[in-house]
Amino acid sequence: MSGMQKRSMTINGHRTSLALEEPFWQALTEIAAEREVSLAGLVAEIDSTAAHPNLASAIRCAVLARYRGTA
Repeated sequence: MSGMQKRSMTINGHRTSLALEEPFWQALTEIAAEREVSLAGLVAEIDSTAAHPNLASAIRCAVLARYRGTA
């Protein structure tokens, strides 16, 4: 099982740190590349449209939805 990986980025002008499991970082990077947006840009989009108040959980849900074909 993969451990948590913490990364820092700027989202909407605010510096933040996110801790996700490595498979989620890999999937998020793939999705950003497919959409031709930066990782921070994709995370900002997820943050602005998420129904979940916790950003890490919102990202996990967005990745899951993408791979289930519901995003």
